[in-house]
Amino acid sequence: MPNVCKAGFVEELARRFGELRKMDGSGSLFVIGDEAARVYIRYSKVHPGGRTFFGLREVDLRQLEGHNSFLCFLLNDDSAPLIIPFCDFEEVFRAAETAKDGQYKVQLTQRGSLELYVARQGRFNVEGYVGFDVIDRSLKAANELRPPLDLSHSQIQTMLACVGKLKGYDVFVPASDVGRLDWTLARRFQMLEDIPSGFQQIRSVLSEIDVTWVEGGRNTIAALFEVEHSTTVYSGLLRFNDVLLTNPSVSRFTIVSSDARRGLFARQLFRPTFRKSGLSELCSFLEYRNVFDWHTRLARGARDGPMG
Repeated sequence: MPNVCKAGFVEELARRFGELRKMDGSGSLFVIGDEAARVYIRYSKVHPGGRTFFGLREVDLRQLEGHNSFLCFLLNDDSAPLIIPFCDFEEVFRAAETAKDGQYKVQLTQRGSLELYVARQGRFNVEGYVGFDVIDRSLKAANELRPPLDLSHSQIQTMLACVGKLKGYDVFVPASDVGRLDWTLARRFQMLEDIPSGFQQIRSVLSEIDVTWVEGGRNTIAALFEVEHSTTVYSGLLRFNDVLLTNPSVSRFTIVSSDARRGLFARQLFRPTFRKSGLSELCSFLEYRNVFDWHTRLARGARDGPMG
């Protein structure tokens, strides 16, 4: 469905999920059925350079707390809606500061993957939230959020590597981890045996980072991922900081962890050392469920094609 306006999106919500009513005091808050779900709709034009701008009113977000609620972001470029369970980001917004107009300022950006930027809280990978399936799954589960996935560090690492391959990147995984990858989750493919040339100064650091995406044939690092399953979020941020300070050409960093650590990520990321280096503006957070959904969606689209 082309996302050309809020009215069209509301019509599609009603068609898919039944009766909608607007909540008092807001033109953007809607209730599905008898409080089956609440949705908060925000819209932005896509400006030159792919820039988008959204304002989320603090008073509106308060109406989402304690309910099965979703943040819905619409663009005027015919892209599918981005629909995020509010509970996944409630702690992030609680720690954020509003602008003078009482709104939280956020943006959607494309840096190889779709990311939500919350001012002074960081970037969060939201690829797994594209489309109406997020609400559909929630309602089918009798208004309960999906149960947590019991995934190991190696399984998350495997799916991240596969996502990179499906997106056209070469992939490097530390040699000590390759034998532990779970190929029951993905089609096996050939990975790089070493990090790209030109990064000798940080070779020891890069060789320990869980997943590296490399622009094919260009020896350029496209993205770095650290899976913080049992280790501290801070340790992963320190590795990223070392990379950034030594080679500023690397500009995409992602901490991957359970949803319970999302708030911790935001607090650690805005330590003075990471703000001064600029890492706080470049690092994003990716939750396990998002990795699973991202991999599932891409693998489904490529199921009939060769992995190479």
